[in-house]
Order: sequence, then structure tokens, then C-alpha cells
Amino acid sequence: MFTKKIGIDLGTTNTLVFVPGNGIRINEPSVVAISLFDNRIMAVGSLAKEMVGRAPDSISVVKPLKDGVIADYKVTQAMIRYFINKSFSKFNFFKKEVLISVPVAISSTERRAVIEAGMNAGAKSVYLVKEPVLAAIGAGIPINSSYGHMVVNIGGGTTEVAVVSLGGVVTSAGVRVGGNKIDQAIIDYVKKKHILASGERTAELIKFNIGTAVRVQNEETITIRGRDLVTGLPKTIDLTSNEVNDAIQEQLEEVHLVIKRVLQETPPEVCADIIERGIVMTGGGALLKNVDVFITRVTGVPAHVAEEPLLCVAKGTGMVLENLNIYKRNIITRR
Repeated sequence: MFTKKIGIDLGTTNTLVFVPGNGIRINEPSVVAISLFDNRIMAVGSLAKEMVGRAPDSISVVKPLKDGVIADYKVTQAMIRYFINKSFSKFNFFKKEVLISVPVAISSTERRAVIEAGMNAGAKSVYLVKEPVLAAIGAGIPINSSYGHMVVNIGGGTTEVAVVSLGGVVTSAGVRVGGNKIDQAIIDYVKKKHILASGERTAELIKFNIGTAVRVQNEETITIRGRDLVTGLPKTIDLTSNEVNDAIQEQLEEVHLVIKRVLQETPPEVCADIIERGIVMTGGGALLKNVDVFITRVTGVPAHVAEEPLLCVAKGTGMVLENLNIYKRNIITRR
């Protein structure tokens, strides 16, 4: 029986699948559409995402992961199986070794749930590795060197911070704040200030088009549409960059505090390395405009966004699978 390897960045917002030798094969939303009549899965990934906010009562569109961990076990299992099979459409008879990213603060129960979901989805064995370690590897950080490096991975459900050196994690922490809570903060702001009901897709559009982590002089403006909460009729408003910045201050502050906590727990010699080399930012949240400027201001440590930050964790899974002996210290679990 042949064995194939596959790395999965199992994210709250998006799931990416990396196949060694073939690169990233899948990058789709972690969304599943289910028919309530017969409990049948109708769509997974991009097709299911298109149904968000538009599905009739007979269809439930769910995100089976919340804050980086499994919230709906059976749906997550079905989603993993779908992505694995889609990655190897011509080689479904191969047994797969699966490496899955997990948050740094994952509990033993949550860890077992991920392993079971992977095994029941058809994996021969399942490896778990902490997200910021994979992000560091995927960003090209030499984690086996004697110098300390800090990586901040801002995902959809969590922000993971880790300091790595000599092939291991010196200190780490995570907070369950990420892109999803930033989107919700924008929705709440628009609702409160403009008396307008908007949806997740609109909030995401606002975030990526005019969102900024620091206030700017040259503001951008976006026109959005929604439902007036007073009249119940369709309404159009203009939103500015600085308004979005005001909306997301609480979430940015939580990211700042978790970075600060990790720095306070880091040995002085390693802190000196971090000041010299800076903080590397990865994950979809690193695409928010000026987020590196914000981190530099609040910590006093230079920060920069990695190349292709959204893909760093997925790339890291592939590199670990290709060099399991080198990175075996970072593997949390194997079954």
C-alpha cells in the first residue's frame, strides 16, 4: 500500500492543503452547507461560502471550526475528508500521512478531536504541530538556529504568538481573536453608528479594501449597502478608513497584549535577538493595512509582514512533512 503525505492548515476561516512536490492544492473557505431535510452535505468550501447570507431555511451554512478548534466534529470530519479526496482525486487508493496545524493553547480534548477527525477522514496517521511554529518555518525563519525569532500568526479565529530558538518553542501564547472578531466588530460599529444591518461578506469586503490598523491622513472611502434598522428598507452609506480603525481598536489591543505577554516571558538574550531581527507577521490578519506599523508602535520592536503571509502555515506543513526527522521535536502528537 502506497503512502502519500498531505499538510492541512485547518483554519477557522480558510483551509489550505499542501501536497509535497505539488505545492498548495487547495485554498478554500472552511464552510459547509447542509440540507436540513436529510442532513446531507450539499457543498464544501467555495461553493458553500457563496451561500452565506443567501441560503433558504432548508439549508444550513455552518463554519465547523470556532476560534481555531473544532466546534462541530462530524461536519469537520466530512470537510477534512472532502479536502483530502479533492487533493488526491487520481490517487484515492493511497493511504495518507496527514499533518494538521493546531493553536498553541489547544486542550488535550480538542487535540484528540482533531486526531480523530483526521483518522476517520481516511488518514493512515495524523501529526499535529503548533500553528506559529509552522508559520515560522513557512516564512523561512531558521527555527533550528541559536538565535531567537518571534512570529505572530493572525488567523481567522485566533492570534498565535511564539518565540522559537534551537528548534523549539521558548515561549508562546494565543488569544481567540482574529479576522472573524474583527469582521464582527465592523458589523457592530456599522449597526451602532449608521443604524445599518450588514453581513459577514460585507464586513470582510470593508476590512480588506479600506481597513487599517492605524489612523491615516489620506482616508479611503467605501460605499456599502444593507438594511436600515429603523425603516427596514435598503440603505446605502459611505464608510471611511478611520471609522474602520475606530471599530477594531478593542481587537487590536488584545493582539497587542498577547504579544506583550510573550515578550515579558522571553529570556533577555532572546529578546535581544528579537529586537535585532524584528517580529515576523503571518496569517490572513497580516494583510490588514498598517498592522506591522501598529505592532511596531505598541511594542517598540520592528515588525514586518512575511511574504505571502496567508500561505505560511500551509507551506510550513509541507516543509515539516518533507523533513520529519529534523522537525520531530515540534510534533505534538502522532497516531
